[in-house]
Amino acid sequence: MASEENKKKGVIREFGVSSLSVDNRTSVVILTLIITFLGMFAYRTMPKESFPEIVIPTVYVGTAYPGNSPVDMENLISRPIEKELKSINNLKDVSSTSIQDFSSIVVEFNPNVEISKAIQDVKDAVDKAKSELPNDLDRDPDVLEVNTSEFPIMNVNISGNYTEQELKTYGEYLEDEIEKLTEISSADLSGTIEREIRINADLYKMEALGVTFSDISSAVSDENVTISGGNILSGDYRRTLRIDGEFAKPIEIEDVIVKTENNNIVYLRDVAEVEDTYKERESFARSKKLPVVTINVIKRSGENLLDASDKIKALIDEVKINKFPEDLEVTITNDQSKATRSQVDNLENSIISGVILVVLVLMFFLGFRNALFVGIAIPLSMFISFLVLNSLGVTLNLMVLFSLILALGMLVDNGIVVVENIYRLMQEGKSAVRAAKEGVGEVAWPIITSTATTLAAFLPLAFWDDIIGEFMKYLPITLIIVLSSSLFVALVINPVLTALFMKVQDVDKEKPVQKPMIVAAVLTTLAIISYFLTWIALGNLLFLSALLVIFNVFFLRRAIRWFQNVFLVRLEDLYEKTLLFALRGKKPYLFFGGTLILLVLSLALLFVSAPKILFFPDNQPALISIYIEKPIGTDITSTNEFVEEFEDDLFALLKPYDQIIESVITQIGEGTGDPMEGPSQASTPHKAKVTIGFEEYQFREGINTNEIMEKIRELAEGYPGVLMTVGKQQNGPPVGKPVNIEVTGEDFEQLITYVNSMREHINESGIQGIEELKTDLELGNPELIINIDREKARRFGLSTATIANELRTALFGLEVSKFKEGEDDYPIQLRLADKFRYDINALLNKKISFRDKFGNQKEIPISSVASLEYSSTYGSVKRKDLERVITIFSNVNDGYNATEINNEIKRLLQDFDIPEGINVSFTGEQEEQAKSAEFLTRALLISVSLIFLIIVAQFNSITTPFIIMASVILSTIGVFLGLVIFNMDFVIIMTGIGIISLAGVVVNNAIVLIDYTDLVRSRKREELNIGEEESLSKEDLLDSIIKGGKTRLRPVLLTAVTTVLGLIPLAIGMNIDFYGLLSSFDPKFYIGGDNADFWGPMAWTVIFGLTFATFLTLIVVPVMYLLADKLNTAVRKIS
Repeated sequence: MASEENKKKGVIREFGVSSLSVDNRTSVVILTLIITFLGMFAYRTMPKESFPEIVIPTVYVGTAYPGNSPVDMENLISRPIEKELKSINNLKDVSSTSIQDFSSIVVEFNPNVEISKAIQDVKDAVDKAKSELPNDLDRDPDVLEVNTSEFPIMNVNISGNYTEQELKTYGEYLEDEIEKLTEISSADLSGTIEREIRINADLYKMEALGVTFSDISSAVSDENVTISGGNILSGDYRRTLRIDGEFAKPIEIEDVIVKTENNNIVYLRDVAEVEDTYKERESFARSKKLPVVTINVIKRSGENLLDASDKIKALIDEVKINKFPEDLEVTITNDQSKATRSQVDNLENSIISGVILVVLVLMFFLGFRNALFVGIAIPLSMFISFLVLNSLGVTLNLMVLFSLILALGMLVDNGIVVVENIYRLMQEGKSAVRAAKEGVGEVAWPIITSTATTLAAFLPLAFWDDIIGEFMKYLPITLIIVLSSSLFVALVINPVLTALFMKVQDVDKEKPVQKPMIVAAVLTTLAIISYFLTWIALGNLLFLSALLVIFNVFFLRRAIRWFQNVFLVRLEDLYEKTLLFALRGKKPYLFFGGTLILLVLSLALLFVSAPKILFFPDNQPALISIYIEKPIGTDITSTNEFVEEFEDDLFALLKPYDQIIESVITQIGEGTGDPMEGPSQASTPHKAKVTIGFEEYQFREGINTNEIMEKIRELAEGYPGVLMTVGKQQNGPPVGKPVNIEVTGEDFEQLITYVNSMREHINESGIQGIEELKTDLELGNPELIINIDREKARRFGLSTATIANELRTALFGLEVSKFKEGEDDYPIQLRLADKFRYDINALLNKKISFRDKFGNQKEIPISSVASLEYSSTYGSVKRKDLERVITIFSNVNDGYNATEINNEIKRLLQDFDIPEGINVSFTGEQEEQAKSAEFLTRALLISVSLIFLIIVAQFNSITTPFIIMASVILSTIGVFLGLVIFNMDFVIIMTGIGIISLAGVVVNNAIVLIDYTDLVRSRKREELNIGEEESLSKEDLLDSIIKGGKTRLRPVLLTAVTTVLGLIPLAIGMNIDFYGLLSSFDPKFYIGGDNADFWGPMAWTVIFGLTFATFLTLIVVPVMYLLADKLNTAVRKIS
């Protein structure tokens, strides 16, 4: 009866789900096996990649309108379409670029918009705008999706001592083979030259014989045909009639008759030469100074990056052996799979390292058997997570893997509390089944609440709605899934396993060594057999396991026994004395007040030391890109000659670092724009790019690639008249340049004047760290303007279009037909020979032949109706959100902080007058940084509010939630002091998310500690027959607080230590290749790396905060608990 009464009063508790699982133990064991096998299968089949695929709904609108300047394209095309686009809902940005003959508009939507709806909305808006577009457009504007998720995963470079046409042939074959792979979306060949059959007309011969471009064009196109004439009946058979007139060889074109007049025949060879040649070069490409053709390989969205890469490499090896000559070099550069494989492997190895450290700590605290009960939560929780994530279509990327590392310590939190409590009840004499049911019942709601509070901390991060949010959302999603899985394991699987296998052991009793030695002998025998079967990795694993068994028997057991019987006992006694000291007299006020003072001091120290504020962590680049820009109008041949000279100096600088340089790729012309400056459709013969690829971090022999980048920047300063920018591959998603100032307005001349004066003002200020201030305005594009005298032209019967087409054919050329050879066809291009094309006087004096309305042949020189004017114009006109915009931008030199530089620029511009109608805004990285900081602040407030509500619901109290929330706020002391003491950067994203993560972790220990203290008080009241409304005596209250703290000391320490140790391998960049260790005893151990650079700040934030929070939980939380009880007692007395 007494037992039933106690149960009703809540002194003895059970949790229904856990009790049900214990009663159905066989079913739970089978479920556990199913989860294990399905989880392993899900892990192996999940696509692996570095960062998650970010799909930003973006639509591109492109419109061609030949013969119009950038300003005309803006007014006639861009403005009318933009006007309609702005009426679409959920737009983020509308930006346009108008260049000669072409308008491109990029429409970016909010991330929550479906791309299909976005495309349809844009098409509808463009349809509405058609009535305002010119009537003579050759074709409607193109509306296309910009698929940001399909990106190049590698460049396959083919080079050697071969002609460019031979290299192209090899490249085309390999391109076709790669495109056959199901994982590949497309493979694009670049750096090639295209064959062209060219008709080089002689101006003077044409005029002497009265031949026009129209005569040549018509004659060639009319002769180069193959036409079916239908079927002809011949006896009992029908034969197909075909007129085969296509040219078999280019030389045959010279025999075409282009004019017959008065029995005089004019052949094409009389007025032109036919040349089998190549199109004019628009690009050059080299790999370490050798000619190269490159295949840009683009992975299909959602496919496994590592599988795709492995298949391509296997294909290349096969082709090199069977199809390509031995001296043809095929290399792979910018291979995303190498970094992905390395980073994924390192994170997986960090997980293994963390698991080993966590289980080792559990063994010392709980013993070997209990450590296994708790440690099993790690793989089971991860297996459940893999099942769920795989079903949601999530890839195994770095965000997911880091989330698992962050969760490592938290995964065992619930298990520690459950297993430790069950073990304690078994020590008190209860049966395994009864201990399992009651042990879970005592802590079920506290761990559910603590898990809920942790989930509440991460939940707001899942609603981050910009590009950074799309990038980071996998962190909260994974954590929510894996922590929920750990709760399921703790409440369902752990009770069953403990009920089946847990035994109370006498830690003082020496265990026999015979059984472990037999196990070690069996493992050694199996290892020897594995070696004979050449299963080296398995043999090494078995052998290491045997050594661990022996190590456990002769050392680890004794160490664990000493730790549990001596160290922990002394620690508990010391803790009891320390806590009693803190709770006596006026000391609670001193401890609480001192902690508040420490919070203020830590904030003051942080403010005084002023750590660097970064958006994303800085990194040592694996890729360095050098962007070269000569004056606009520079011919591509001249640009190439300059780059060849620069390459000589660059390779001399890089020679000491040859051992860590993987590739040096040079591009001139096409594809040389800086992607951080946005897309450009303009021709770029004056631009070039050199990309230097380095070996992976562990193979760089300690060389810092940032130092190499700074030396390249110093080299780049030595070329006057040439603009060079040196940039590196950035961490995280693309967010724009570190310094990015947008100046908007409508008066373009005013904008240009203001931007130039602003840039000059900033340069003169001497602000350190700015690499090179550039603008995206292309001024000085040289032009030759032909001004037509319309009245005079019309008198002669000429139109502007007639004159323009004549000049265009003479200079640019006209495709008159196609020359077919096998399955390929090549353009037949008609134009003047080079000696006439580049002679201005010859072009102007060219006669236009035509027949007037009376049928008489007329020849009118162009110069008689037109004049020439030398001029320059804008290369492009850019607009953003219906306003013209010019952007000033720059990289930041290594060792300088972008936030500080931007703040200096802002202070400098405070006294710089801004004309009316002009707006200045700091965008790019700074804009995204401000947005992210604002969101993280809001997310932290929402997290704290959710945590507070959950705790109020759990404890049905106001004071207890305030105690727990105070511990969360005070835990930031550790973060601030850690940043100051170790001189670390404050990284907006990583440190911010780390603090939010910390809030979720810190509340767990406080909840479990306070809940158990409340339970002890309830039992004390039951023992003394005191009602809930009556207060315990001071001594009884202190005894309850001390007993609660002492009982929860081990779980609190375990939670903190396991979480910290789970993060330590990643925080310090400890990399161990466990497969290499097992297969060849080569762990490939090294410290540092890209993962440590990227994730380290978040890991250290949690480590610093949680380390200090452990002191808070064990000392300051009981102090606040006592002070709150005194406050409640005082309030009750007053009322």
